[in-house]
Amino acid sequence: MSTTELGKDSSGQGTAPLKKMILPLVILAVVVAVILGGIFAWHLFMGKMMAKYMGAAATAPQTVSTAVAASTSWQAHAQAIGSLRAVRGADLAAQIAGVVDQVHIDSGTEVAAGTVLLKLRAYDDPAKLAQLEAAAALAEQTYKRDQEQFAAQAISQAVLDTDVSSLKSARAQVAAQQALIDEKTVKAPFAGRLGIRQVDEGQYLTAGTTVVTLQALDPILIDFYVPQQALAHLKVGQVATATVDTYPGTHFTGEISSVNSKVDLASRNIQVRASFANADRRLLPGMYANVEIDSGDATDQITLPQAAITYNPYGDTVFIVQQSGVDEHGKPKSVVQQRFVKLGGTRGDEVAVLSGVAAGDVVVTGGQLKLRNGAGVVVNNSVVPANDSAPTPPNE
Repeated sequence: MSTTELGKDSSGQGTAPLKKMILPLVILAVVVAVILGGIFAWHLFMGKMMAKYMGAAATAPQTVSTAVAASTSWQAHAQAIGSLRAVRGADLAAQIAGVVDQVHIDSGTEVAAGTVLLKLRAYDDPAKLAQLEAAAALAEQTYKRDQEQFAAQAISQAVLDTDVSSLKSARAQVAAQQALIDEKTVKAPFAGRLGIRQVDEGQYLTAGTTVVTLQALDPILIDFYVPQQALAHLKVGQVATATVDTYPGTHFTGEISSVNSKVDLASRNIQVRASFANADRRLLPGMYANVEIDSGDATDQITLPQAAITYNPYGDTVFIVQQSGVDEHGKPKSVVQQRFVKLGGTRGDEVAVLSGVAAGDVVVTGGQLKLRNGAGVVVNNSVVPANDSAPTPPNE
């Protein structure tokens, strides 16, 4: 065998195994490429479908409720929480210690000024008073007799001066003893309603022990505090309205009777007192009340339901509904425009808008969370938020 034939034989034997190894690799590469291509195509398909879905969802009009901004008469007012107190009130007590002898207290009744409510046991005080009154009468007789003798120049001026001093001393002792007896009697210092009796007959009382409370309830006062900024709008005689949770839905009307002469240094608030008629005695001292006072003159303000406002730290906004051509069916197309607004005071469900909204603007009141600037909307006012300037609970 020649050299050339040996080379061909050896070359042919080395190429066959190599071809057998490359073929599976090629098949594997093709399979991997097909799988990867399928995965890529699937993700591309899903991405297009999702984009199509989101685009359709974004362009679909959202259902909202609306209200028309209107200009109404707006009366600004200051609000505060106050405490009721009687125009005159006192916890009555005996000035000295003693044993209760008589009680004339009928709890919860009206009494006139000067009515005797309680007496302590007098013991020998009346007898001492009678003794001192007798001594004072004798001193007076002696003084009159010595006056006649002095006129006849039978005695000196010194004797007459001594008689005058003795008479004054005797009368002073009578007054002191009478005052001691009076201190054992408790009287109503003014007309009013009695509270609940705290003592009984035979009970020993120390000086200053409360026996009953007495409150003059008509009129009744409400003390409350307002910020110093409201001072410019306060004046005596101004109308004040109060409500208490004891009588839901009832408004009591009174007027400011006084304004404190200084502002509290700690809170920068000023104390105000208002007087309210209370002939039916429904208001009692110690109650708390919500007080409202008109501040300044009434003005025309743009008002909206508070539900129309989107409150944000960077600014309050509303969505205004505007017409933007027609849709594919030839119907008017509505879109929303977001606006920043400046708000004033609140009144029930209403809020005053100082800027950002004009009278006649159609404002979204429900469904704002799903809106964006320029989004299409469909108005459905079958259910609208409350917009009452003086709302009351449903059970009233």
